Amino acid sequence: MTDNKDAKTYFVEGMQAFAGNTFDRCVTLLDQAIERDAQFKLALVSRGAAHLKLERPDRAIADFDRALEIDSDYARAYHLRGLAHEKQGSSDQSLADFNRAIELDPDYGAAYYSRASLHTALGNEAEAMEDIEMVTHFTQRNLESFNNQHNVWQTHQMSVENAMETELNR
Repeated sequence: MTDNKDAKTYFVEGMQAFAGNTFDRCVTLLDQAIERDAQFKLALVSRGAAHLKLERPDRAIADFDRALEIDSDYARAYHLRGLAHEKQGSSDQSLADFNRAIELDPDYGAAYYSRASLHTALGNEAEAMEDIEMVTHFTQRNLESFNNQHNVWQTHQMSVENAMETELNR
């Protein structure tokens, strides 16, 4: 029997395995996706994230490096590689990766949070506080955005209900 699945199918199955916390299976499925499409940067970064969950920072870094060879402006790959470097105890490399992720995407709240945690561990209280303030800012902004979207939906829903009521009263 031949296996005619494409890279995206393996990727989706791999992400389902990731969501189900079956990281070894995730890696196996993402191996298949990458075998079919060596330039599939999201599969590389996702496999790297699974390696991180499995406490394999060296393999994770290799995947993040490959993703960055494909797209040198991939902020998420820098952030995750920073986490892998941090697991290895390489604070300088970790900090450089977090800085690069934030430079590429100034709204990347998770990178600020990770950098704040590292600054705290290094005793850099002022820098940690600045990053926590940014995380707080992003959290507030996201809540406001959610509320605005909810209000738009609610207004639309009320318009629909009013139209239906008007129609029923005819």
